[in-house]
Amino acid sequence: MQTEKISYKRHRFPPEVIAHAVWLFVRFNLSLREDEEMLLECGIEVSYETIRRWTAKFRLQIARNLRCRQARPGDVWHLDEVVVKISGRKFWLWRAVDQHGVVLEEILKSKRDKWVAKRLLLRLIKCHGLPKRLIADKLRSDGAAKREVAPDLDHWSHKGLNNRAEHSHLPFRKRERAMQSFRSPGGLQRFASIHSATRNCFVVPARRRAALTIRYHRMQAFEAWATAADVV
Repeated sequence: MQTEKISYKRHRFPPEVIAHAVWLFVRFNLSLREDEEMLLECGIEVSYETIRRWTAKFRLQIARNLRCRQARPGDVWHLDEVVVKISGRKFWLWRAVDQHGVVLEEILKSKRDKWVAKRLLLRLIKCHGLPKRLIADKLRSDGAAKREVAPDLDHWSHKGLNNRAEHSHLPFRKRERAMQSFRSPGGLQRFASIHSATRNCFVVPARRRAALTIRYHRMQAFEAWATAADVV
């Protein structure tokens, strides 16, 4: 799949500066004002409000391009959901990861029922095909959705086996605290998309922990980001 071209026309700053500002904000637990301060230290004078507009405009295109370059996921999927409060209302962020911790899909819904679990599973199968095994906690909605969508799929339901999915919520929780929660469901869904795509690209898998391997992985990640942001 080819990456999408990104147009930086009618912007005062060069594409490299815009892409770097967006990368700082989505990669690290920084506020917009901290992002502004880090750019100022590099000699780039730009307001935090401009960085916010850049992020809102380009993050989804960059996220799509990063996913186009993502390697084929593992064949064991972990499903889990985490509660998020937005303006006093309770929502559920459903997440699917593979056995290596790569986030495959995220959807935000106000319910925690079979319909949502079925929608998530259908979207996963459409994008990645059928896995070898599905692992989830003891939420009955997952089992009910699996029986309708893929009845022959091997399904393990046990709280202790789903640590991989539960651990994938931790970076999101840290980011949520740094941003002091989210203002709207749509804003959360859009940010979760670019946050997970960027993390998938830059986080070193557990099986690649040698110093030279880590350095090589990060160089590949920087190249992938530059290509996705169309600044190569």
